[in-house]
Order: sequence, then structure tokens, then C-alpha cells
Amino acid sequence: MGATDAPDGRGRHRELGLTDHEYDLIVDGLGREPGDVELAMLSLMWSEHCAYKHSKKLLRRLPVEGPNVLVGPGENAGAVDVGDNLAIAFKVESHNHPSAVEPFQGAATGVGGILRDIFAVGARPIAVLDSLRFGEPADSPRSRYLLEHAVAGIGHYGNSIGVPTVGGEIYFEPSYEQNCLINAMAVGMAPHERLTSSAAAGVGNLVLLFGALTGRDGIGGASVLASAELTDADDAKRPTVQIGDPFAEKKLMECSLELLDRNLLASLQDLGAAGLTSSASEMASKGGVGLEIDVTKVPLREADMEPFEIMISESQERMLCVVEPHLVDRVLGVCEKWEVLAAVIGEVTDTGLFRVLRDGELVGELPVGLLVDDCPLYDLDPEPPTAALYVGGEQHVATDADPLTTLKALLASANISSRRPVFEQYDPVVQSRTVRRPEQADAAVLALPVLCARSGALDEPIPAIAVSIDGNGRRVAVDPRAGAAEVVYECAANLACTGAEPLGVTNCLNFGNPEKPHVAWQLSEAIDGLAQACRDLGVPVVGGNVSLYNESPDGPILPTPVIGMVGKLPDARAAGRLGFANPGDRIALVGEFHPARDGSEIAKLHGSAPAGALPVKSVAAIRAAHERVREGVRNRDFTSAHDIAEGGILVAIAECCIAGGVGAIINLPDGLDPFGEDLGTAFIVSGPSESLEGLPIIGVVGSRELVVTGRFNVAVSELSALHGQGLSALLSYAR
Repeated sequence: MGATDAPDGRGRHRELGLTDHEYDLIVDGLGREPGDVELAMLSLMWSEHCAYKHSKKLLRRLPVEGPNVLVGPGENAGAVDVGDNLAIAFKVESHNHPSAVEPFQGAATGVGGILRDIFAVGARPIAVLDSLRFGEPADSPRSRYLLEHAVAGIGHYGNSIGVPTVGGEIYFEPSYEQNCLINAMAVGMAPHERLTSSAAAGVGNLVLLFGALTGRDGIGGASVLASAELTDADDAKRPTVQIGDPFAEKKLMECSLELLDRNLLASLQDLGAAGLTSSASEMASKGGVGLEIDVTKVPLREADMEPFEIMISESQERMLCVVEPHLVDRVLGVCEKWEVLAAVIGEVTDTGLFRVLRDGELVGELPVGLLVDDCPLYDLDPEPPTAALYVGGEQHVATDADPLTTLKALLASANISSRRPVFEQYDPVVQSRTVRRPEQADAAVLALPVLCARSGALDEPIPAIAVSIDGNGRRVAVDPRAGAAEVVYECAANLACTGAEPLGVTNCLNFGNPEKPHVAWQLSEAIDGLAQACRDLGVPVVGGNVSLYNESPDGPILPTPVIGMVGKLPDARAAGRLGFANPGDRIALVGEFHPARDGSEIAKLHGSAPAGALPVKSVAAIRAAHERVREGVRNRDFTSAHDIAEGGILVAIAECCIAGGVGAIINLPDGLDPFGEDLGTAFIVSGPSESLEGLPIIGVVGSRELVVTGRFNVAVSELSALHGQGLSALLSYAR
């Protein structure tokens, strides 16, 4: 029996993603059946993407308070205090499902959406980072297509709007073949007083929409693309992916920031998933008020749009604000200055209702609480899997008995090779504040303006922030709790290598269908791991995003929590570097390092699926190692610092040689696995002997070769060529 053939005649809700139980709750809440406009609005607001109905209870486990938190979860982006009356706002979000349908526009509008989240809280965007996952590009033309076009979309939007893309990560696994992951992080800055809220305020105040015309872009995106598992037979359900215009967003951004600088707005909100429905209803809910919107006053790109289409359109580059009536003309004047279309479309009321009018005629009326707050939250039924869920890559190297052959294979592999051919598609230095760009250090470093009075002396410190984004699906698949914690530790380790101390975390949780017990177990365990690691390091979570139902008929993606982290360093001029530099510098190992191969890149190289167990970590040792590296970098004791991550200690040493263009002589400790991994715990540092006192010395910088005593020697130029060609050989534009 089809959805429209239900005995009660109410099957239309199922086509919009609502269950029978949810529909019954809606009818009970309204005291009647919803009309077409109301049902469309409710289907979006009660979708997984908007309501977080399978994850909200779990997210309450995350620590959200800290001494530097200015804005926590619940606003468009979180913000932390970095001193000097300056706030840093940041957030990461996914645009996975749209990018799998149309990778260029999906990725581009993902960047546009996360940038709007930043200036919606009053911050000027200063950086973009991305975390990307695809299938195996060597084996799959589809994965190469998605990779190339998603990268092009990210570069197009960021480069055009003038926000630098300063870092990121890309990994390849078979499980992402049908469900690529496109996670975009944006960072912005603002004086404290410009931070603003999205809560609608002031009964009688007017609701004003400004930005692009409203069309049929992305209709149904939040309920269909982002909140359900799509199969090969679901092509007819796929809505139109949104089309982005970065030049329109540039004007929209400048207009928004000027309106805030002039104190003309009572509140501000961007339009993203679910369009006007989500933005307006969330503003009303936060403000404890009602709203009326007349769809005939919304400037349209297509004249024949129905009211429900106008209310759920996901057309890009639009903002919604609440304005006091006597300020409307001034707001319209600023919009005209920036050539941004603006129109008054509604009013704040005291009814607690969201009323939708068409030329004054009521076409929908819903309690704000029902629309925003009353979606049922579900308890998951977690159950650990009883068998391996994932298939590893093809076997390319049968053994690492010859460590040089293995090192070369790892450096040239898609997951470890240089990302330069991708980063070269992005502008990392626009705005002239980038101190460390991709592959110069383990985290990007951005100089901050000095807002308070300074003497102007040349030796004055230049305050800066470091930003990093990390994830590791293979390790989380091995042990979701320990693997997710490890992602937090590694992200903090990246910051430590630049001399930065973490201030806050944002996350993007990418998982399969949470209604399946093993996925529910992965999600629950991973959130517990993230929560514990954040508490271990004293770093609060200030916001984030959840992306579920990343599945295909072949199965779910690897469980992939992605962490974005922001830290502060006192002087940009002392920011750490990755590469060895000075011949004669000693090389030391910092931290307790207990490498293992479960879930590692060497395991993947050997064709092993992610299974086994991760090393047990000492939190005290992690904190001590991070502190030692952070202080060593800040004090300029260390010439270089690099965390030991994918590929193990030998890959980390080779990366230091390649980045610095200089060789090294290494004596590895007896019994230490050169390719085992233990992420977030240990570092390779170099510096003068006196600066490394108390650390175990494992080598010396110098010559043009990497020499591993008793094992091999190889020219750094040969390693550099292999590392540089690994990914570029797979990309059509880099060959």
C-alpha cells in the first residue's frame, strides 16, 4: 500500500519524512489536521537535520562551559574570548548529501552557508577550513569526479568572496564511495560589542528579509537529502541543489556587518536549511514571541511559487532580521548602498504563533513551540556489532620487511601524500593575516589586530590564533569511544605544534543511520569519547553539527566525527613550523608513544579492514607532552615541531625532512614499530642540544639524505618527489 493509499487518507506526511506517530503528535498538538503549508513546514522542522531528534539527548553530554566562552551552543556559531576585547567565532557544518548529488554547487554552498553563520553572529569571516572524505580515487572515476568538483566549488566560493582557505584534510576510504563528506569550517572575529543574537525581540517590530531573490532552490533538502537514507531508486526524491553566488554573499556580508555596526538591528539570522521556516521560527522560539509573515511580500525569482515553496525554499545568500519600525528606512538605506535587495515581510507578535499569510489571507498557523520545540526526541537502541562492518582497501604491499619500500609506499599513498595540488586551488593569504599556511605547520596561524593602545615598538608581540580540523574514520571504526577522543587529542596536538593553547571546539558528527543498532552504538560511544577528551583537556564545545543517514545500499560510512579547534598564541612571530631547518640541530621525541597498527595507514596499505584495539592513553602524559611542546615553541627553544600521526614515526620524520628540504640521521629506539600509530600523544621536535635537555634524542638534522641507522638511507629529494606526486597523479588538473 503506497503512502497516499493509507486507510485514513493521511499518507502525505510519509512522503515528507514524518512517521505516523509524529503525525499523530502534530494532530494532537494542533487539535486538527495540518494544512499543506503547515505540513510542509512541520516536515522540515521535525526532520533529523533541523530537530536533531536522534542525537540531541546525546549532545547534552558534551561540556559547553569554560572561562573563555562568550557564545555557546544554540546560536549560529560559538565564540570565544581571545583578549583585547576581541572575540573569535567559529563553527563547522556538513553539506554531504547535496555534494554527492552536485559536488561543485554542494560544496560551494556549504562554504557560503557556514560563512553566513559567522557573520550572522556579528563576526567578520577570516578563514575557511575543510574536512573532506571520498572513495578511492585510484579505483573510482566517480570519486575522482566528486573530489575535483567539490574542491573547485570550495575554491570558487572562498576565493571569490575573499576569505582565505587556510587548512583542512582529505582522506579516502571505500565506504565514502557513495556518500562523500564535505565538512566546512569558518572562523571570524568581532569586537565583543558586535556579537549579536538571533532571538526575535520587541512586539510590533518588523521582520525584514534581505539578500537574494527566493526561488525553488533546495526545496525539501533538509527533510529529503539530509534526513533520510537514499537508495539507488530515490533519484526522483532528490531536490534541486542550491546554487551559490559568492559575489552576492560578499555584498550581503558587508551589508550585515554595517547594519550591526550602526546598531540598527534587534536580531539577525541567516537562512539555510528549511529557509524562512527554520530561520523565522527559531528566532521566534528564542525570543519567546510570535511572528506573522506575508509570502506575497517576499521578493521572488519565480512568480508562480506556492506559499509552501516560498516558506521552505533554501535559496542562498539571504538574511532575516528584526528591526524597530522607526529604523526601517535607515536599514533599507544601508541595503541600497550595498545593492542588496530588502523587503519588510512580517511583524513580531505576542501570540506565540507562526502565522503565514498570502496577501493578507491566512494560509498557515502553527504554535511556535509545536514547530520548534515539540518534535519527539528518540532514545537510540545501541548495540555493538558482532562482526566486521567494513572492507579494507586492496592489498598493495604484502609486507613491510623492507622499511624503505614501505615508507615510500606510505608517502605516495592517497591518504598521506602532499595535498598541495588541492591547496593550490585555494587562496590561503587573502586578507593578509595568514602566518602559517597549509603544509608549513600542523595548524594554520592567523595574526590578529591589536585593538588596544600599543607603543608601536617593533618587538611588541603580535597576538594570533591557530586553527585546525581533524577526523579519522578508520580509528573511530576500531574503537568509537577511544578513536573519537583521539581526534580531540590530535587536533590539540596540532595546535601545540604552533605554540597555541586550545580555547574551544566545534564538531561535525558524520555517521550512518542511527536507527540501526550498530550505528547508534558508534554514535553514542563517539560522543562519550569526545566529551571525555574535551574534559581531559579543559576545552569546551561551543557548537557543531550532526550529519546522519550517510549510507548507501553497500552500507554506512566509517563513523567520522570531525573536530575543529581554535587556540591562542601570544606572538605570531614565534609560531611553530613543521620542517627541520638547521643542520646540527638535535631531533627529540616528546611524549609517551605506544604505536599499534589497528586502524592505521600501514594496515590499510596491507589491505586490512579497521579492526582491533587502540593503545590505552595516559591523559596526564598527553597534557604534559602538549604543554612541553607548546612552551618549547613559544620560547623558540624548538626549531620545528610535528605531531606523530598517520603513518607513524618514520612518516612523521620524513615529512619534517621534506618540509624543510634537509636530511637527518635517525636512531630509532629498539623495538619501536616505525609505522604503528598512536595519535595525539607524541611529537618530533628539533632544536639546539641545550633546548632539548631532558628529552630522548633520536637523531640530528643535516645532509641531503634521510638516514635511518642500520636500516636504510634515501635522498630527501626522492621522498619529496614521491610525496608530491601521490595525489596529483590522481587529479586530472594536476597531471
